[in-house]
Amino acid sequence: MSFQILGTGSFTPERVVENEELSNYVETSDEWITKRIGVKQRHVCTTETTADMGEQAARRALENAGVRAEELDLIIGATISADTISPGLAGMVQNRIGAHCPAFDINVACPGFLFALDTAAGFFERKTVKKVLVVSSERMSGLVDWTDRGTCCIFGDGSGAAVLGEGDSYLASELHTKGGEDVIAIPTWWNNSPFYQKELRKNCVFMQGQETYKFAVTAMPADIKAVLEKAGLRGEDVSIVIPHQANYRIINEARKRLPEIDPEKFCVNIDRYGNTSAASVPILLDEMNRAGKLRRGDIVVLAAFGGGLSNAACVLRW
Repeated sequence: MSFQILGTGSFTPERVVENEELSNYVETSDEWITKRIGVKQRHVCTTETTADMGEQAARRALENAGVRAEELDLIIGATISADTISPGLAGMVQNRIGAHCPAFDINVACPGFLFALDTAAGFFERKTVKKVLVVSSERMSGLVDWTDRGTCCIFGDGSGAAVLGEGDSYLASELHTKGGEDVIAIPTWWNNSPFYQKELRKNCVFMQGQETYKFAVTAMPADIKAVLEKAGLRGEDVSIVIPHQANYRIINEARKRLPEIDPEKFCVNIDRYGNTSAASVPILLDEMNRAGKLRRGDIVVLAAFGGGLSNAACVLRW
């Protein structure tokens, strides 16, 4: 027993920031950002919170699935930008949509949605749940340094969710973590103690771009190959690939390293949303679902990488 995806949902704030507008905050241009990252615009919160976005994505996923909130047996949140340490994103969403079930968050940065799916699979395997909501929501605009063009040009805000039900469509997964803060780090301010003497770093995204690139272009193709082998599938069997939208050059390099999968099967929306961290994969998944690009029986591959350093992939039968 694993699960099947019953429905998807997503939400992004109304405010859109195009590349040229960023030149008001940092030395950059549309040409520079487009060439190096592939982003043309991103959605940013003005009044919305992480929980606000998560609630909307959850409601849309429930509607798409034809499932009532009261039917949920579990909610798993995936975020690095929760509004509060406690309650977490999942608990806030549970309260707002009127669900009555356990709810907890996981923090694995950009691969968080995939780690959450694998966590949910364990509950289905033990037959302790029948319907689960997985929701990822990120307000990255509040975590970037808007004077650092190496990071502020990349990220955007948004949320994505999926409702899972009993089934056998989750075919294989691959999860990895290589702990450390040398490549990507987002420090947290724990500065209330009068006894702590060590200097605290600013709580914004610190990232070594070149090292992140090298990590990603190796990890993503390797994970996709691994899950296909576990599932007894070939690249030719894949109907669609939903990769993490971190950088267009990374996605393009992954295509080249997976020649057995048609390059056209790799979906891209980074130009319109930027990198929304853990929300990236479910936003794109929802977009493809609502566009009618996913058909029953399709083999769908999800892959992501990010802070931790962590990386993950899974293969589903739609």
